[in-house]
Amino acid sequence: MNTFTIQRRASALDALRGYAILTMVLSGTIANTLPRWMYHAQVPPPDHVFTPTIFGITWVDLVFPFFLFAMGAAFPFSLGKKLENGISKWRVSLDCILRGLQLAFFAIFLQHIYPFSLSDPQNYKAWFTTLGGFILLFPMFMRLPWEMPQWVRISIKIVAYVIASIMLLTIQYAHGRTFSLYYSNIIILVLANMAIFGSLAYIFTYKSKIARIAILPFIMAILLCMSSDFSGSWQKMVFDFTPFPWLYKFYYLKYLFIVIPGSMAGEYLLDWINDKKMQPLQIPKNKNGLAILLSFFTLAIIVWNLYGLFTRQLVLNLLGTIVLLSIGIRLLNKTSMSFSQLWRKFFLTGGYLLVLGLFFEAFEGGIRKDTSTFSYYFVTSGLAFMALTFFSIMCDYFECKKSTAFLTMSGQNPMIAYVGSSVVIQPVLHITGLWQYVNLLSHGNAWEGLLQGIIITGLVTLLTMFFTKIKWFWRT
Repeated sequence: MNTFTIQRRASALDALRGYAILTMVLSGTIANTLPRWMYHAQVPPPDHVFTPTIFGITWVDLVFPFFLFAMGAAFPFSLGKKLENGISKWRVSLDCILRGLQLAFFAIFLQHIYPFSLSDPQNYKAWFTTLGGFILLFPMFMRLPWEMPQWVRISIKIVAYVIASIMLLTIQYAHGRTFSLYYSNIIILVLANMAIFGSLAYIFTYKSKIARIAILPFIMAILLCMSSDFSGSWQKMVFDFTPFPWLYKFYYLKYLFIVIPGSMAGEYLLDWINDKKMQPLQIPKNKNGLAILLSFFTLAIIVWNLYGLFTRQLVLNLLGTIVLLSIGIRLLNKTSMSFSQLWRKFFLTGGYLLVLGLFFEAFEGGIRKDTSTFSYYFVTSGLAFMALTFFSIMCDYFECKKSTAFLTMSGQNPMIAYVGSSVVIQPVLHITGLWQYVNLLSHGNAWEGLLQGIIITGLVTLLTMFFTKIKWFWRT
């Protein structure tokens, strides 16, 4: 009899985070010779000029919201554990603020040490400086595995930050640029804001999902007021207020519409794990047919919506989505197996958010990533629930550990995976002279352009898996 052994850690969440980070790398390294659906919908080839009047989404437009969703899903495991252990909300909140500030420093430091920021055209000095910056990130963000007094650990971290600060202020930049707090990696900066405000939202509502959801209409109200002429209103003052413009803008809070649903998914996972711990660890796996069918429907819902929204077949997309969701719900209602209780929560919540997003689709002209619409937040959150269901089936139910290890191990070390291409792989390829051969693929056909991205992403994956294997994790 096949069995599933419950583990403390849910691999599905790591896999979703790994998928998001690796596809983020892939989307940024493929050549410019591919079809339009291989890029952000609003930045189509061949010129890749941002065009806000283009509506729809592609798979590339899912990678960032999937990562935000996974970030929110981790809150119950990290913050919830501290709160359950009796640590005060204010102490946990302070830790989250410090974590957000660390991420903000990471965003600024990373943007300044990119090779293209250091020289144009890029040269050996830039590549070696970038690699030096990568090495310096280890004492800043790694939990040192060696035994040493706590004051030594703190001293090493402080020295690393001091060296990094001196480096930022003294190195020469391309085009006469000087150090600026406003020159930062926008993706990491948004994550820094979510690390602060998303965490605070969870900490002070961790006993109540309803209270957490109730935060969102107030943010929506301010954002909707900004779509009209509300100059001179207090809503406009709230929207514009920022003590540190380089760090915070109210506009960033829109991503709480993805992070907060993610925190709910994390609670579903944690409740399920804790519930199963009270039962025998060996659970019969006698519903493989249901799991296979459900995995098919979750993927079908994601692909169907990408196709329908990208091609703008909106009525057909809505009807097809409702049919697929109805079949999936019917399948889940036919069984009382332990896993189906978790999957039902994922599927119902995700289905609700997805349909809500499709009802919002016409608002603001249509769904798009930039500038992002309410339809985009709800649709991508709903699809993230579907993706998490799929990975729960593959990683935790069928235990496809070896075939998904590249995802889970990357998901456990996402910061290294994120920087791997720009600050390690590409500089090394340039220094060794191998870049000229890889770059030849960018001048070929679409398949060769895709192969370039796959090669670089594969190297980033191996790099990340190596550091994960030896337990060198970057954490804030």
